[in-house]
Amino acid sequence: MRVLHVITGLGVGGAEQQLRLLVGKLPVSCEVVTLTNPGAVAEGLAADGVNVRHLGMTGNRDLSALPRLTRLIRQGRYDLVHTHLYRACLYGRAAARLAGVRAVVATEHSLGAATIEGRPLGAGVRALYLASERLGTSTVAVSATIARRLREWGVPARRIHVVPNGIDADRFRFDAVLRAQARTLLGLPQDAFVVGGVGRLVAGKHFDTLVRDLAHLPGAHLLLVGGGEQEAALRALAARLGVAGRVCFAGECAYEGAGGGPGGGLALPSLLAAMDVLASPSADEAFGLAVVEALAAGLPVVYTTCPAVDDLPPGQAPGAVRADAAGFTDALRAVRDTAGGRLPVPPAVEHYTVAAAAARLTAVYEAALHGTTPVLGKHVPSTPSDPSVTSVTSGVSAP
Repeated sequence: MRVLHVITGLGVGGAEQQLRLLVGKLPVSCEVVTLTNPGAVAEGLAADGVNVRHLGMTGNRDLSALPRLTRLIRQGRYDLVHTHLYRACLYGRAAARLAGVRAVVATEHSLGAATIEGRPLGAGVRALYLASERLGTSTVAVSATIARRLREWGVPARRIHVVPNGIDADRFRFDAVLRAQARTLLGLPQDAFVVGGVGRLVAGKHFDTLVRDLAHLPGAHLLLVGGGEQEAALRALAARLGVAGRVCFAGECAYEGAGGGPGGGLALPSLLAAMDVLASPSADEAFGLAVVEALAAGLPVVYTTCPAVDDLPPGQAPGAVRADAAGFTDALRAVRDTAGGRLPVPPAVEHYTVAAAAARLTAVYEAALHGTTPVLGKHVPSTPSDPSVTSVTSGVSAP
């Protein structure tokens, strides 16, 4: 089976890194085309031996990209096209159909309650999304929460299949030597309590909450891993609050270590090793990949919203504590006051292996090619109180 993955960009991000992980595990021949920004993840894919092409799209309304992508797909004689992220889904589904490819799968990585990849979910965005979705064969949701939102939008349940994000848990296993080395490189005191945040530095992630919390946690340090438009504002806020000397901006970092800033030479596992708690104050998450990676590293977690944890039965992630913005400082203080080293890796991590994700996605591919319903086998348990999500997750159409 020849599969072409079409993605909006290949800079450092959760969807982009998830694609790289999956391509390495899928038992099919994969190539990748990025519409824009062939960044660090594109370099990583190329290093893995994957053929990556840049379409050179100049913006959302660059309609000339459609015939170029159609021609590329037709010439590649692909059996299946798999699209990722909003712009790639719009253009990729249409191009695949124009090129004569009948099996078209799309993964919905970032559908929030009020936004999709930072775009407000207005009537126009929703109408365009649904029109594009009808051109595909099936839509993959990365969590039961996303599956429920798709159903509420009007996507038929029979077309939705949950394939949760996966991680290579062994890669995040805690290493005390890496912790010491990372703290030295980052300029963090070896004995300091370090709060960590991982993700794009954009308004929706609410990392400003962590900067404000730091003012109420004497002696604590904040390590932010990621880049984005809010970095200057976060630096200015830290300066106004008098905590700038205790905030470290590590810059972007892929799994293998990439990007700028003091942490540019460190891989993500090393940066997680340098932390004492992972804080995720975002109120609108589609999955919560950073939380799962932190749990695999034995870190306690304080979060506001994380479908990867919330969609599981209680007790699967005992080290993860949910807190709203008003209670975030107290939750972090409680972790600091009870800190006793790394925690055992919780059962939640076992639900999210990249091998399991690849196996489920392969089943979706086979079903798309043959016009059948995928048999996904064991699935991540969904919220018990929502039977409609259970039917979606198991790959069985709801009545």
